Amino acid sequence: MTLTSPTTLILGGSGRTGTIIAKEMADRGARSRTASRHGSDVFFDWDDPATYADALEEVDRVYLVTPVMRVRYADQVAMFLAQAESAGVRHVTLPSTYNGDLAPDEVDVAAVETLVASRKAFAHSILRPAWVMQNFADNHLPVINGTLVVPSRGGSESFVDAADIAAVAAETLLHPEAHAGASYALTGPQAITFDDVAAIIASVSGQPVAYQDIDQEIWINGAIAAGVTGDYAPMLRWLTGAIIAGNGSTPTGDVAAIIGRPATSFEAFAKRNVAAWTAREDK
Repeated sequence: MTLTSPTTLILGGSGRTGTIIAKEMADRGARSRTASRHGSDVFFDWDDPATYADALEEVDRVYLVTPVMRVRYADQVAMFLAQAESAGVRHVTLPSTYNGDLAPDEVDVAAVETLVASRKAFAHSILRPAWVMQNFADNHLPVINGTLVVPSRGGSESFVDAADIAAVAAETLLHPEAHAGASYALTGPQAITFDDVAAIIASVSGQPVAYQDIDQEIWINGAIAAGVTGDYAPMLRWLTGAIIAGNGSTPTGDVAAIIGRPATSFEAFAKRNVAAWTAREDK
């Protein structure tokens, strides 16, 4: 395949990081194509391999967002990677999970990292972000009736801004040769507890916010009752279990090293997104 200019396929193109990466590409004069089931340039459905070819047409690099809210998806990714190789893709950036290479066998996080890294036809970069700050500003970890409820037993986490993840991803896609074979642990500048999170949200919003710890299994069962598929329980158990065990993410310098500015603090993120909490109070 001969391209007049490099073109990036952004899977999850209407999602948290995908929309930011697409804008970054456009701002820097780089060609990209977003793909997802809704709101993107082309329709893409992990459950329909017939949609893979159109998304990959004349593409030489891919931002590979795997199926969400699932634990078993390695076979689908393997099928997609085979088509990507045939289509002439030369670089893949995979957003994974903090300590993704150590993920339990019950989830396909480590398996997919291995699939991407084992392909010899293209280079790769693996991004392993900590818990994303945006979880607190949407329906993932909402403040309900002035209370944030998450299991932690006082453990801390270096929450990272999705905008920082996207900025790092954009660099790996725009300059793949500089990041070939690299794995980056993406975090915020400091490890904080959920008590700290509640205090910061309260401070910036002017609304009282308390943190309530909860038994891990009760919380997981509550998430399933609220609509999360039961198959996703092992992922929730792993993610919360790391914090409970005191093995939550710790700050790294990878964000700053790659994008040339410090990682966003939770306080700065909260100030930027204060409407997420004040708007709820106004309803």
